[in-house]
Amino acid sequence: VLNKATYGPIWISYVGSHSYVNLASAPLLEQVMRQEGKYPIRNEMDLWKEHRDQQGLAYGPFITNGQSWYQLRQALNQRLLKPAEAALYTDALNEVVDGFMVRLAQLRAESASGDQVLDMAHLLYHFALEAISYILFEKRIGCLEQSIPEDTVSFIRSVGLMFQNSVYVTFLPKWTRPLLPFWKRYLDSWDNIFSFGKKLIDQKLKEVESQLQKRGPDGVQVSGYLYFLLASGQLSPHEAMGSLPELLLAGVDTTSNTLTWTLYHLSKNPEIQAALHKEVVDVVPAGQVPQHKDFAHMPLLKAVLKETLRLYPVVPANSRVIVEKEIEVDGFLFPKNTQFVFCHYVVSRDPSTFSEPESFQPQRWLRKNQPDIPRIQHPFGSLPFGYGVRACLGRRIAELEMQLLLARLMQQYEVVLAPETGEVKSVARIVLVPNKKVGLRFLQRQC
Repeated sequence: VLNKATYGPIWISYVGSHSYVNLASAPLLEQVMRQEGKYPIRNEMDLWKEHRDQQGLAYGPFITNGQSWYQLRQALNQRLLKPAEAALYTDALNEVVDGFMVRLAQLRAESASGDQVLDMAHLLYHFALEAISYILFEKRIGCLEQSIPEDTVSFIRSVGLMFQNSVYVTFLPKWTRPLLPFWKRYLDSWDNIFSFGKKLIDQKLKEVESQLQKRGPDGVQVSGYLYFLLASGQLSPHEAMGSLPELLLAGVDTTSNTLTWTLYHLSKNPEIQAALHKEVVDVVPAGQVPQHKDFAHMPLLKAVLKETLRLYPVVPANSRVIVEKEIEVDGFLFPKNTQFVFCHYVVSRDPSTFSEPESFQPQRWLRKNQPDIPRIQHPFGSLPFGYGVRACLGRRIAELEMQLLLARLMQQYEVVLAPETGEVKSVARIVLVPNKKVGLRFLQRQC
């Protein structure tokens, strides 16, 4: 934000020998994104590659580039990208939401006030991990149980340690690796993450082999995502081992952080929350379980999630490298292999695109038949799931997951900010997270 105020919407920064062209306006993002080639290139993510190379593991969709990325992505796209395909997972997600509601009731009952959760982001992280694991592996891993299995606890701890230590090893020179503990902690964390994924993949491979022997290849009933990829031959076990742990990671932060911010803002805006409650129960009365088709009749619920993602894009900055050709941006000509940084957090709070950009106003996404609502000035102003062929693979799943849980919470509870929570700010730790624990009270609605 300060850089944009100082230099304008485009500036160059340097980290070591690398230069980066930073873009902080929606029109500039559009100019670059519309000039991407068939195989958009992200930054190299060398640290992730080093671990994969040491262990002989395949690259997943985050770190693969070029034609090999395209082939991998084509395989992974199936059964995920289209809304109708995401709808296939509604029953599985609702089962996890059931578990979440039970766990929420337990935590409320255990609190001093009888209605409070002290750390909402922590609880929602467990929900999101349980949900993505169930979709990928058709296996519940116990994140919402009162006593969580030790290997699940170890996985969660390892993810946090991997991100934490990656910050240190990014900026420390390589010669410090044998002398300081951060590099070993980083590698050990990745080993634990892959060990967790390998166990689930191995279990699924045995199930696939057993089903094939019983029914023959034409009789396999496709169900979960990994089962589909392996049984249909879309991915080899080696490729699955490289890709699935990355999908596990990607499927957690998007939903858990977004839902935390959503509930925080609803607790601070009771009028919006009351309107959302009415919209939900008018479509799905309390006691009934929402289905995929119901959300076509819940425009405010969708707008609430869109507005949250505008204010808090999960990844506050992303990058692209244009390798095929020179590229012109804002009248400047940049050579091949220029690395562009998309400053999503700054762009989505730009007053030239969004009126009162710092305020939580879901109605800005509801212009249909409401001409008095300010128009969003640019379609590239908020791109929380990215754009084009390299957009978020799990977008439809994440949207459905958040919609199902938010609808159930609005049916049953009024959400109130815990007094000791106070004002919450965002901090960037690779992904955008709250700077403190978000405590919320869940007051039972009278049905």
